[in-house]
Amino acid sequence: MVKPALPHPLPGAVGLSHLSAYDWEAADGVCGGSPHLHLVCTEAYVVTGGRGAVQTLSPDGYRDIPLEPGSVAWFTPGTVHRMVQGGDLRITVLMQNSGLPEAGDAVFTFPPEVLSDPERYAAAATLPPGTGPDTAEAARRRRDLAVEGYLPLRESLAAGDNGPYLAFQRAAAHLVRDKVPHWRELWQAGALATAERTGAHLDALTSGEPAYLEEATAYEAAPSRRGGFGMCGRRDEYALPGTTLPYRAR
Repeated sequence: MVKPALPHPLPGAVGLSHLSAYDWEAADGVCGGSPHLHLVCTEAYVVTGGRGAVQTLSPDGYRDIPLEPGSVAWFTPGTVHRMVQGGDLRITVLMQNSGLPEAGDAVFTFPPEVLSDPERYAAAATLPPGTGPDTAEAARRRRDLAVEGYLPLRESLAAGDNGPYLAFQRAAAHLVRDKVPHWRELWQAGALATAERTGAHLDALTSGEPAYLEEATAYEAAPSRRGGFGMCGRRDEYALPGTTLPYRAR
């Protein structure tokens, strides 16, 4: 049976935002965003302008992926990614499981002593509201702290030692463990329900009774907030059908 009509999310129940990479220089001389990973969501970058790169860390090593208009890069759960500004880099971000990143499916590469203390982590990760100078300063401090923890992980991987990175992954998983029941609810109501609707549509087509086609319609959306401070850069956010709250995890 086809599920009752609900506000439809984007195809595949993905999240959407537009991003302009930070041009702040970090301790290693690189300009860009805050390194972090997602625990259950794959993320994709579709480059719409400028130049840059995305640095990734995973247990199999370090990569530096060039980004230019028309290129696409994506990273699976557990992959640390750091957006690097090369000149007016602009990205459309597609995020799996819309609703989960908004609910905290992202962990910064803060140093171990911060990562192991949930209260200290939350204080370092949370930005003041708004888009003014205080928020910009806090976002830059957060980025710098993430880079501080990221560089030793990258150095260890480059030396062939993935132990510190695996320890970071485990610490990140422990940090978000209490959020998993809520994430499961969001996934069941969003991405899973969307996939199940497709199955119901296929059943209806097989039976020759595609009544769901009578509910066909179209949607539109505009940014609900522009120029917010995210993990990787300044971002335009969308409150989309099927999303419980605006995307503000990055």
